[in-house]
Amino acid sequence: MTVCLDSWAVLEWLDGGEPATTVVDRELEAGRPLMCTINIGEVAHQLERRHGHEKASAVVRELVGTVTLDEVTLDRVLAAARIKAAHPIAFADCFAVATAVARSAVLLTGDPELLDRDLGCEMRDLRSGPSVA
Repeated sequence: MTVCLDSWAVLEWLDGGEPATTVVDRELEAGRPLMCTINIGEVAHQLERRHGHEKASAVVRELVGTVTLDEVTLDRVLAAARIKAAHPIAFADCFAVATAVARSAVLLTGDPELLDRDLGCEMRDLRSGPSVA
């Protein structure tokens, strides 16, 4: 099974929130989960606000060496735009969904904005339950 991390999953993992940390750790040990470069940018901006530029840069370097980056193409931008047009969710979240859809991946998230909708991809809720397959 291919998995895709959104920024919520990574930020929760960095904060040590469970069960997300256990699930993300397991996926990182099993391989290189997908992550859209837009979502890397979202993680970077959140970390820079909270902890400064140096911390954000260090985390981004670690992520780039750990995940499989899904580069943003025009097709991906247009897919994200279609999702945004149909759903009132953050545009960066639309890229995570578009990546999961395009790569037939399971989106790992705990973002209620995403989990409460049918967005065209399988999602696993990282807020509850001890295991996510």
